[in-house]
Amino acid sequence: MKYSLIHNGTLIDGNGGPPLHNAAVLIENQHISVVGSEDSINLPNDKITQIDAQGGFILPGFIDTHVHLMAEGFRMEDNMYAPLSLYFYKAAENMRRTIEAGITTARDAGLADIGVKMALEQGLMVGPRLQISVAPLSITGGHFDFWLNSGFDMKVSYPGFPHSLCDGVEKVRKRVREVLRAGADVIKVMATGGVMSANDSPEFTQFSVEELEVIVEEGVYHNNTRVMAHAHGLGGIKNALKAGIHSIEHGTYLDDEAIRMMLDQGTYLVPTFVTMEVNKESAESGNLPDYSIEDAIKLVEIHEKNIKKAYEAGVRIAMGTDCGVVSHGINLQELGFLCDIGMKPEEAILTGTKTAAECLGWQNELGTIDEGKLADVVISKPDPIADIKSLGDPDNIVLVMKDGKIFKDLRGI
Repeated sequence: MKYSLIHNGTLIDGNGGPPLHNAAVLIENQHISVVGSEDSINLPNDKITQIDAQGGFILPGFIDTHVHLMAEGFRMEDNMYAPLSLYFYKAAENMRRTIEAGITTARDAGLADIGVKMALEQGLMVGPRLQISVAPLSITGGHFDFWLNSGFDMKVSYPGFPHSLCDGVEKVRKRVREVLRAGADVIKVMATGGVMSANDSPEFTQFSVEELEVIVEEGVYHNNTRVMAHAHGLGGIKNALKAGIHSIEHGTYLDDEAIRMMLDQGTYLVPTFVTMEVNKESAESGNLPDYSIEDAIKLVEIHEKNIKKAYEAGVRIAMGTDCGVVSHGINLQELGFLCDIGMKPEEAILTGTKTAAECLGWQNELGTIDEGKLADVVISKPDPIADIKSLGDPDNIVLVMKDGKIFKDLRGI
């Protein structure tokens, strides 16, 4: 047996209770064995690796439920020039920055394939454990159709990566099966247009209820695979909810009826504040494509107002950032934006720990520091309850552990 003891810190365990001072966490191999006050833990006689938290704050490894690890800025025109191999090497750097920001688990919302996941599992790359959606489903002319009027198609294409575009119930059914065959853990669908696409706008409704129902149905057939829906516009949000989709990503134009539907169905909301805010700043400084600037600016205020309304109504919110559209490594800035709409720091932390694990269906293994769960732990130097925005600076995350193995350690620096 291999034992490690994290001690001399304050525990915020992800369950929403008060912090535990002078806490300790005993880890056996890759699982948490005992949690409690330091003087209450009976230590085994075996050799124990001591991990001094140095008065810091011990938290569960964070979970980002919406990232794009294969992208950095979604400058799809780069695909005209960059060799395919460079695409994967850049992704390795994105994954390293993500785990060093304190994200030990992520749900990739498009582009990471089964080979990327296998490389992480085999230790060939450093990064968070993944759920992957592989290729997001899109209608022709929709949010994941990168064809331009020039005739150039900016999508990344290579053997083994399935096509995204599908129109009509039976073609949609086939595409879902192809994505699942390619190793998807979750199905991603573009139920509306988006900010970063040339051919549509965020309000545009994409896919009919019948098409979306087929997607959900095929997921149920395939081991109850969940469906996440990119959805800004109200029509697309309501279509997705009528079809029984598991989580709404972005949710910009939510109204009272959609919020009631989410409450009735237990649907998760993934707001992605950090990308909305950074995109606005980039648009105002002229650093977005012309077709994105107007939408990026106007959506922020609408989005904030409606997500706040959903939060106040009690909709379940899971932390997700859309990093990949914006820079990787700033993931935990999302928690500060959630507090800006009224959350307490303790609530915001739950969105990226316990609630995020529930959204992914991994609540039995992840999301809290409890006995029997995987040893995913981060140590923050500042007190995140006193200053939630301090977590958004990766330099304040002084230690990151995944599966009982340390991937970042700044304690001696």
